[in-house]
Parts: sequence; C-alpha cells; structure tokens
Amino acid sequence: MSSFNVKVGSISRDLPAVQVGNVNRVPLVEFIGDSEFTNETAQAMLPLIPEGTEILLTVVTNALPLTHEISDRSGIPYVCARKKRRTYLTDPMIQEVPSMTLGVSETLWLDGLHAQRLKGRKVTIVQDVVASGGTGKALARFVERAGGTVIGYLAAFKQGDSDLPVTFLQELPRSI
Repeated sequence: MSSFNVKVGSISRDLPAVQVGNVNRVPLVEFIGDSEFTNETAQAMLPLIPEGTEILLTVVTNALPLTHEISDRSGIPYVCARKKRRTYLTDPMIQEVPSMTLGVSETLWLDGLHAQRLKGRKVTIVQDVVASGGTGKALARFVERAGGTVIGYLAAFKQGDSDLPVTFLQELPRSI
C-alpha cells in the first residue's frame, strides 16, 4: 500500500493512501486515536488562528479532536456541527453539503443552543482537511444564519483546489 509522509513539528506520520471513487488514491489524515499527532498539529495551528476569533466552529468526526485541542490551548471556545440528527438536539439548524470529498452528499445538524453561541460572534471555521470547500461553505452558512460572522477558515491540510480563503499548515497531493 502506498503512503504519503507528513511532518508537523517533531511528529512524522505516513498517511495511508485510500481510494476515492474510481479516480485516485489520496492520503488519509486521521486525528482520531492519534493524540500525539493531534496535539502537535493543534500546537502548530495556534499562530494561524485569525486575530479577533471569538469562537471556533467545526464538524464531527475527524476535525473534532483537533479543534478541541486548539480550543484547550488557545482558550477560544468551540461549537461542533453533527452529521446525524440526534434526539436531544434542540431546535436544530439543518444544512446540506452538496459534495463531500469522498463523493457523498451529507446533511449537517447544528443544535439550536449551539447556534445561539455563534450570534454576534467572530467565528473561525476549523477543519482537518479542506479539499473542495463544500463543508467549509456549509459551516459558514450556519454562522451566517445564526447571526455570526466568519472571519477565517483554518485547516491542518489543504488538498486540491478550493476557492475558500483557507489558512493551512501543509498541502497534500490530490493523488498518490
């Protein structure tokens, strides 16, 4: 199996290549279950947080541990959108994501109480990898609908072409 090596701070990881559709294989970034890599990446991302950020917004699953660590180190609180409807969500906002990296459209859910935390706030959207920008745009729509202002997009990695003005640590190849 082929892989792609990344180095963040003092940590190096060989990212396995996974098949995406029928077209190509791409490096798979996994923060879940890799505390060492997650912590080092969060630390490296701290200087990239836009000045004036009052709250971070992310989406489950892989970006959540990264955002949590960034929040813990910076003191900036965060809100997380979900990919499934949960029975305990109060008056949730719903946002379609037209095209995800892996070619699967999804629906994102943001608890109404969490959406209230975005109102009037300067928000930075945090992702693990930005490829097409679809997820970032969907998260931005949550912010706008909740009455907040997106002041930045932050990602550990960027892969491919996206028109989002994202700040990132490293670029990943589109195909390996």
